[in-house]
Amino acid sequence: MEKKGALLMKKYEIGRLLGQGTFAKVYHARNLESGESVAIKIVDKEKILKVGLIDQIKREISVMRLVEHPNIVQLYEVMASKNKIYFAMEYVRGGELFNKVAKGRLKEDIARKYFQQLIGVIDFCHSRGVYHRDLKPENLLLDEKGNLKISDFGLSALWESRRQDGLLHTTCGTPAYVAPEVINKRGYDGAKADMWSCGVVLFVLLAGFLPFQDSNLMQMYRKITKGEFKCPNWFPPEVKKLLSRILDPNPSSRINVCKLVENSWFKKGYKQIEIPPPRGVQKNKLIMDVHNSFESSSSSSENAELETITNTNPVRPTCFNAFDIISLSQGFDLSGLFESGRDCKKESRFTTTKPASTIVSKFEEIAMNESRFNVKKKGGTLKLQGCREGRKGQLGIDAEICEVTPSFFVVELKKTAGDTFEYQDFCDHQLKPSLKDIVWTWQGNEQEQSQI
Repeated sequence: MEKKGALLMKKYEIGRLLGQGTFAKVYHARNLESGESVAIKIVDKEKILKVGLIDQIKREISVMRLVEHPNIVQLYEVMASKNKIYFAMEYVRGGELFNKVAKGRLKEDIARKYFQQLIGVIDFCHSRGVYHRDLKPENLLLDEKGNLKISDFGLSALWESRRQDGLLHTTCGTPAYVAPEVINKRGYDGAKADMWSCGVVLFVLLAGFLPFQDSNLMQMYRKITKGEFKCPNWFPPEVKKLLSRILDPNPSSRINVCKLVENSWFKKGYKQIEIPPPRGVQKNKLIMDVHNSFESSSSSSENAELETITNTNPVRPTCFNAFDIISLSQGFDLSGLFESGRDCKKESRFTTTKPASTIVSKFEEIAMNESRFNVKKKGGTLKLQGCREGRKGQLGIDAEICEVTPSFFVVELKKTAGDTFEYQDFCDHQLKPSLKDIVWTWQGNEQEQSQI
């Protein structure tokens, strides 16, 4: 099926390989009926089942249903066989914007045109409750007319993904383009984080290099957190001023889209794009095709086994990424840069080599023995809600289980309600002694930390 000249579903003729990743390959193909060129993304079902990426792929497709726009790569249809899922997408001939910048910085008018299109489509996404979270030149394609096309919504988030505080909390993106509040891991506004990334893209287009660079990743993060960058001398003064407002490390004072589109430099030659009406029934059929593609995979015995495991262990650990691991490093706690003068919530964490099911059982046992907590499971987090009234109401604790490797976990404990003194007393005299059988090391124990 993946050989050049092969026919896919008697509808597409497969052509040359355009690119490939860990879980998918992308081919150029031709629609036999219309003769139109398309890109066919072929995903291996078995691989994404093993690493639990099905929900992420479903989310990406759902997002593309919400944000049909001339400057977004269009998804035509989804098909499936026993072992593969096929996405027929718009073929964008101009390649990545990154390849253009790699040859040198762009002229001011060209850079402004791309930036205007980027802001226009991102504003559209935000109006639909979608936040991209991985904006960079590699994810910005160009069509044959030189217009921008955003791709790769794999790390995107929906408005409904926000927690009770109204913020997103998943630390993701590409380090050099990520906003400081995302690194901080304390919650962030998706629209403001996307705006920061747009600012980094503008800088790269005009300069030909990144605003925040350092061979040491932690030093680069410190520069990002403080907003330390220097514009080249060829940047016009109005661009320098605009970038200082976009790359503002304080999200509350960072410029928003409404004010940005009124900026004199931005407005030069700006043309708003007319958005076509949604495809209605055709779009709904596309989403049905997506669900049918994934449901067909449940017939295999291997996948049935995966479903059984999921049902018996409803808590799915959060996957730790590079941001999370670096943020645990001593001397790289950036919270003080964001929380000056605020009453920070008490938290601690421990590492363990026990499986997630054992960790969950241990917390349920503690709650039952103490008879003072109800336990609820949400995603990779156990929520312990106190049954007794304390000095400041009922004590609430979140225990987030994070998977570093399949045999190594970090559990982060955080007080969500109640009195800090009562929380600390409970942790020191009841929780920690009860968890001693599964804990490898607690954060802050220097003797044990040195063993890691």
